[in-house]
Amino acid sequence: MKILIIEDDLDAASYLAKAFREAGHTIDHASDGESGLFMATENTYDVLVVDRMLPRRDGLSVIIELRKKNINTPVLILSALGQVDDRVTGLRAGGDDYLPKPYSFTELLARVEVLGRRRGQPEQDMVYKVGDLELDRLSHEVRRQGKEILLQPREYRLLEYLMKNAGQVVTRTMLLENVWDYHFDPQTNVIDVHVSRLRSKIEKDFDKPLLRTIRGAGYMIKDDG
Repeated sequence: MKILIIEDDLDAASYLAKAFREAGHTIDHASDGESGLFMATENTYDVLVVDRMLPRRDGLSVIIELRKKNINTPVLILSALGQVDDRVTGLRAGGDDYLPKPYSFTELLARVEVLGRRRGQPEQDMVYKVGDLELDRLSHEVRRQGKEILLQPREYRLLEYLMKNAGQVVTRTMLLENVWDYHFDPQTNVIDVHVSRLRSKIEKDFDKPLLRTIRGAGYMIKDDG
């Protein structure tokens, strides 16, 4: 999922961004309400994580303005204000969920993923399949012929993006932007290294290759059978 974090505490935002990325999600960050409102209006996100107390424009004001613009992206409100009245106010302002601080990231992640599913992703899209290779986007489990394959977070994101675009050529630029969040080419072999590791893990103990290099173009995952 693509998540926008609107949080003025840079340490808290950095922690959240790192944890979400390790869980396989793509993250943008805004450090104040005005910037957050602009980014949420101009871009498409699966979920917004919004701190209630923000500079320039408070979190509830951001949510109210988004709803006026008919932007219905699910919103989870984070706030040190955790009384019942505070939660009710946040939900009535247009929030979809409300989690008081301090919180457990495990619970936050679960709530965010529930909101992402509510947005209307088709159930069949929660599991990607290419031949006998399966990737479960909810549990983050990868299996081939029923055998679990353990991947590092970046390897998982790489495989998820390739399987999402199964049968199509995926270019280096596409991978840099969607897996590494780079909008420029750092001129390293980072992609080749990760593709090589991923290929080894999903093909080494199996007869049929799935991941191929398209010379001069990029990569493709496909089942010819």
